[in-house]
Amino acid sequence: MALRITSCLLFVELEVCNMMELVIDSIRVSLLNHQRVVILKQKDTERYLPIWIGPPEADAIAVRLQEVSVPRPLTHDLMHNCIKSLGGTIDHIVVSSMENDTYFATIVVRLGDKTVEIDARPSDALALAVRANVQIFAAPEVMEKCGVRLDKDSGLAVVGTDEDANPPTKAGGPVGEEERERLSVFSDFIESLDIGDLDSDGESKPEGDEPVAGD
Repeated sequence: MALRITSCLLFVELEVCNMMELVIDSIRVSLLNHQRVVILKQKDTERYLPIWIGPPEADAIAVRLQEVSVPRPLTHDLMHNCIKSLGGTIDHIVVSSMENDTYFATIVVRLGDKTVEIDARPSDALALAVRANVQIFAAPEVMEKCGVRLDKDSGLAVVGTDEDANPPTKAGGPVGEEERERLSVFSDFIESLDIGDLDSDGESKPEGDEPVAGD
């Protein structure tokens, strides 16, 4: 059994080594359509991953980050308590892929000598991650496709990988048909970046005010 546990943990560690660690930078509300956006920031870089989420999930993440006391367990509190009561421990979560303009995430749970991977929406996975206080990762291909950074010279949003890579696509610039189709989920965000911060009562605030959640 010891060998099985060691092998399982080694596999998880090797898998994590290939991932990019993220932190929650802020939760914001679009001034254009009032949709919530969680902004994830890659550690030690200025690259961001914006993910649209629903208002209930945004509130669930913000409540925990702000350490707001609630009288009874919320849905994600219940999920976390169930995992713990059944002997499991959330190890980390991964934003694993983006297909057809939809993100997919995985919640990695250690259960005895086993590692269980649970398919989830990123919003639910993030809500559990902040409750379990575990690391958040993204697959490299997700950051390559969807990572956003601000160009230092122009101030435009840049989609792509590292600064030293081939010239990435800039907001408002010419985009190939295949690339636009692949990144269509981000087009509004990249082309406008007109996003205000989310106040604690769920109302939008002008850009520059304190965000509801930090890293």
